[in-house]
Amino acid sequence: MKTLLLNPPSFPNFDGGASSRWPAAREIASFWYPVWLTYPAGLIKDSRLLDAPPHGVTPEETIEISKQYDFVTLYTSTPGWKNDLKLAELMKQAKPDLKIAFVGPPVTSQPDQALKASNAIDFIVRKEIDFPLKEYTEGQPLETIQNVSYRKDGKIIHNPERAPLHDLDGLPFAVDIYKRDLDITKYNVPFLLNPYIAFYSSRGCPALCTFCLWPQTISGHAWRTRSADNVAAEFKRAWELFPNLEEIFFDDDTFAWGKRRTIDLCEKLKPMKKTWSCTSRVHTDYETLKAMRDAGCRLLIVGFESGDDQILKNIKKGADVAQAHEFMKNCKKLGIVVHGDFIIGLPGETHETIERTVKFAEKLDCETIQVSIGHSYPGTEFDDFVKKNNYLMDYDNMIDDVGHQLPVIQYPGLSREEIVQAVESFYDRYYFRPRIIFRIVRKAAFNGHERRRLYKEAKEFLQLRSKRKQFVATQASR
Repeated sequence: MKTLLLNPPSFPNFDGGASSRWPAAREIASFWYPVWLTYPAGLIKDSRLLDAPPHGVTPEETIEISKQYDFVTLYTSTPGWKNDLKLAELMKQAKPDLKIAFVGPPVTSQPDQALKASNAIDFIVRKEIDFPLKEYTEGQPLETIQNVSYRKDGKIIHNPERAPLHDLDGLPFAVDIYKRDLDITKYNVPFLLNPYIAFYSSRGCPALCTFCLWPQTISGHAWRTRSADNVAAEFKRAWELFPNLEEIFFDDDTFAWGKRRTIDLCEKLKPMKKTWSCTSRVHTDYETLKAMRDAGCRLLIVGFESGDDQILKNIKKGADVAQAHEFMKNCKKLGIVVHGDFIIGLPGETHETIERTVKFAEKLDCETIQVSIGHSYPGTEFDDFVKKNNYLMDYDNMIDDVGHQLPVIQYPGLSREEIVQAVESFYDRYYFRPRIIFRIVRKAAFNGHERRRLYKEAKEFLQLRSKRKQFVATQASR
């Protein structure tokens, strides 16, 4: 079957679906790669991967493109669900015999609701999608394909679960699909070098963080790794395919989970003398960090989440504030840049814990930070918690009209508008410190590209800031 693997155009600058652990339009336009879709795209003959948002492909253009195909797989997200459903219905209207499958966290966690939502969805694939999609395109009946849910004789059928894929070395290289179907200059993440590309060296995450979407819906907690030789081969191929490449990002749930494996992989990467970045938890020790730095690691994305130890326990983070400080001390000693992620609105959040987290972030002094509004995505333990305790207030309005996050949770003594205000205050207090301003100005003064980028990012951030102020004012007037 001629197959289109689609990351859909839900909102302008919306980064969701197959690329983002936290689907939303960011404070500053950012686009992650649709890595989950590259593997079936490489396994299926006559396929194309269309990543609509970064390439500026409109819904109307997407519908026209879909007419050229027999089968469309659409990677959906909770924030983009309504728009994705409407798009699927329009594609069906344009070509009634088109087969459409939905994949992604929402349909994995709520398959019945998804199939009841619209007849435009012919079936869904739960969890890992690589071989179920391949088998369907080769003519295998739906009844025999594991991980598939579909309608039959007025009933919804859920086929048995497929065991998690362990032979990751047997999958095609994501970078080959990027070369075939994507323009890497369209992808930007403010704290990564540009252009960059991203792919996985492993799947799954043994950590049990209650809010984290992918391990609880798609990839699972079983940590499955590619061999060091296989990862190094794709790493090398990426630099051969893209001469303009500045950096590779390992987009694993947590890259440096196993010390021995990480050090072995670094031994393979080191001789290539190329720049890369990755995710990490604060349990990564000095020896491992040094091996990473020596092999070309420039930056780590680290989920610190909160500066309150009780909140870290509430979300089963498996780390504490003291570990975070020791980790940052080691990173600074080695010269590894850290982008820190924080969340406002996790279980146990109060005005006091927010203040503690802001001071914690200031003391860590990461190069850059992101402060997110706590979202309880369906399929997560966090979602179960807020529903059980009646903290979920307005799930249908988790984003504004252009895809930016809005809070859906409210705690006793901490309202939705106060959560938004806390996020804005957090950014202000962090970035408007003299040392941070000097750091930013110094970059801009000696680098024209950096100066233009910073101007664009500042403009985007101020526009979102205005929208959030409007939300707070509206909530306060009710």
